[in-house]
Amino acid sequence: MPSYPNPPQEETEEKTRTQLTGQTQIPLPLIEEVRANVQTLAQLKERLAGIGPDGVTNFLHTLLVASLLLDASDAHIEPEKDGVQLRLRIDGLLHDLIKLSLPFYKTLLSRIKLTAQIKLNVPDKPQDGRFSFLLEETAVEVRVATLPAEYGEAVVLRVLNPKNLIAVSELGLRPEILQVLREELKKPNGMIVATGPTGCGKTTTLYAFLKEMQKPEIKVITIEDPIEYHLEGVSQTQVHPEKGYDFATGLQAIVRQDPDVILVGEIRDKATAQIAIQAALTGHLVFSTLHTNDAPGTVSRLASLGAKPVNIGSALNVIIGQRLVRKVCSRCTTFTQATTAEIAQIKKGLQGIKAPELSSPTTVKLARIHGCNECNETGYKGRIGLFEVMLVNGDTEEFILQKPAVSALRKFAIAKGMTSVYQDGLLKIIRGLTTLEEVVRTTGKEKS
Repeated sequence: MPSYPNPPQEETEEKTRTQLTGQTQIPLPLIEEVRANVQTLAQLKERLAGIGPDGVTNFLHTLLVASLLLDASDAHIEPEKDGVQLRLRIDGLLHDLIKLSLPFYKTLLSRIKLTAQIKLNVPDKPQDGRFSFLLEETAVEVRVATLPAEYGEAVVLRVLNPKNLIAVSELGLRPEILQVLREELKKPNGMIVATGPTGCGKTTTLYAFLKEMQKPEIKVITIEDPIEYHLEGVSQTQVHPEKGYDFATGLQAIVRQDPDVILVGEIRDKATAQIAIQAALTGHLVFSTLHTNDAPGTVSRLASLGAKPVNIGSALNVIIGQRLVRKVCSRCTTFTQATTAEIAQIKKGLQGIKAPELSSPTTVKLARIHGCNECNETGYKGRIGLFEVMLVNGDTEEFILQKPAVSALRKFAIAKGMTSVYQDGLLKIIRGLTTLEEVVRTTGKEKS
């Protein structure tokens, strides 16, 4: 019987750890080297381009560490006709890094699949996996999604940066709205729903609320798909639809655990909507997210899922519609006098809203972006939330019973004092946090 050489002990141990725990070990010297030498996208491009064909593990580790250091949320690996494009998403926008050769891409793909514990020999079906790595003492989760495409499997690595676990005061809420929401968090029951498109920061907002409420005397349970960040003192569960454990069945079980606060990662179907609403009506404070275009659209979305208007109005406490805009770079941004056209546009958008800064238009200065190494030549660095907060009080509850159209409910909410995400953006513009171009890009034209 032929004998085969044993693999090196270190390699065997690392492979075993990866298979058992889904964790990849990144050497500390590499972390320190990347931290010292990669502060910009240009530096990352140069470093990745210099890694040879045998350095797949080094390439992946460098990419992961640099993604954190550059505040990138995702890495995209996209096979094309003439090569494989690697891109990073920073502050919501994608940036090209380098083109990979097909042989290198195939080896890298296998390495990613092995680490994420997904099947190496299934190229024709989408697969999802995850793994973690330690950056010094901090555990960082990475979600992996593969998709069969025309020229090979496309891969997205989503890096869940623990520093995204921020406090409520860091979300970008105006002081008056922050005070209102803190009062809502003191209520013992009802629903607080965050809504908006994918990637607008809904989960970050809800996690900030949970951090605000963390107390030994309050029991908090979450059901998520998947668990994105780990919170100390909170019981977190993850759905497994293939095992019959989805949001609806999980939520039914959670209610029997006598929680004070429940976080439902997303309301997707009729059963989940009905159970969440019943939980809110029977003494629980429920947090959840919905995919709608704005805050008023939440009511019609819940109705389309089979919830009765009388229960929707009674259960809802507050609806938060949100977007994320890029903040101007503090290093290279300059401020100049606003033009007549800019003042007119801002005044039109803020009609009916008090903005002391506009009392003397000639003194209003707006941010002008330029670009530098600090912001990767974009003029922007970091993001901040734009919010519209719709309180569901007695008058609003009665209006919901009339089954109004979304546009009618929106006008009603604005008449009651709700500031739209566009208007919130305009207020942040005149306070020097972002630009008119960025707010328009993110929100579109003002809705009325």
